[in-house]
Amino acid sequence: MKGLPSLLNSSSTKKWTQSTPSTGEGENESGSTISPTKPPEPSTPPGGSNTSMIWTRKKIIWLITLIALSVAIIVVVITVPVVLLLDDKHNDDPSYYNSANRPVRVVHDFPDPGLIQVNSTWYAYATVATPDNPDVPHVPVSTSRNFSSWTWLQGYDVMPAISSWETNMNQYAPDVIQRKDGHFVLYYSGELKDWLRHHCVGAAVSNGTSPLGPYIPHNTTLACPRDHGGAIDPAPFRDVNGTLYVVYKVDGNSIGHGGGCNNGKKPIVSTPIMLQQLKDDGVTPVGDPVEILTNEKVDGPLVEAPDIIRTDRGIYYLFFSSHCFTSSKYSVKYAWSTSLKGPYTRAERPLFRSGDFGLKSPGGATASVDGSRIVFHAFCGDYRCRVSGKPSILS
Repeated sequence: MKGLPSLLNSSSTKKWTQSTPSTGEGENESGSTISPTKPPEPSTPPGGSNTSMIWTRKKIIWLITLIALSVAIIVVVITVPVVLLLDDKHNDDPSYYNSANRPVRVVHDFPDPGLIQVNSTWYAYATVATPDNPDVPHVPVSTSRNFSSWTWLQGYDVMPAISSWETNMNQYAPDVIQRKDGHFVLYYSGELKDWLRHHCVGAAVSNGTSPLGPYIPHNTTLACPRDHGGAIDPAPFRDVNGTLYVVYKVDGNSIGHGGGCNNGKKPIVSTPIMLQQLKDDGVTPVGDPVEILTNEKVDGPLVEAPDIIRTDRGIYYLFFSSHCFTSSKYSVKYAWSTSLKGPYTRAERPLFRSGDFGLKSPGGATASVDGSRIVFHAFCGDYRCRVSGKPSILS
């Protein structure tokens, strides 16, 4: 990327209120109708009938009409492929990507990765690989020294115990940040014990100063707007002044009306991205959460998987995914703002979408604090594999 992304839309900053966005996915089409011009009336020869001349005029009109229709069909046949080609021509545009650091698949079946670097080691955390299975780790982890070769610590659980409000399985989208006192805080989505298939955001604190934990979960949720479907996909952020925040998605589609990701049918339920300030302990909210983005018509049923970084120039980048994760339209998008609380302006084009570098349904991205690294998942067969990249986000 060179400079700031183009300005398309901006979302206003506001406290959380339920809203219903517009729905449907379509494109406007326009065109012109070619009408043949009526030829001049021929004169009738002296002493002769004009019947043959009338039929000649009709034939001419029909001939011109057929020619016009043929031309229109040819234009459509030629134009459609050209438009599709133009739409794809920026897939590997170097203004969006550093082609020398193409994203590569590094870990099999490791979706919704969170990321942190501690000293010279990278740590990535993931959604549990096998849903509805209490016998697998609640929060799996992998490590790397070079960001290219990763080791999945098979069987190791960074959060072996669970809180009283959640079930013993289906923990989603974990992410970690280090506090000022050296301890780490793990944020994750836990399934509600008294409302199955619905999640809320929980937090757990390491009992030592290792990013591998073990983490001890708090027995109360950090964010749980039940009236709006719960909350998922938390990601921590520390602003330049040291203040801690967590950003997450209100899981409105969990109470949707069916269709893609349970929210493809009208009325579409809002799935806003919320920003919550925290105390230095990383687990105590300060004030009310603020909405910084929400799903629009172009997002299909939802937006989710938010993540925020800040550049040295004071620009905040909000990464997020839209559409259903099973759809080929699922992608990694981003927006920018000069204020943490927005308004955020969406970029013209997703950072990653299906077709880019051979990816299929990329999403769930987390960027490193300095913006030099990014991890996300994409489909690899029936699984969602973790992908690592160095996209020069801040260039």
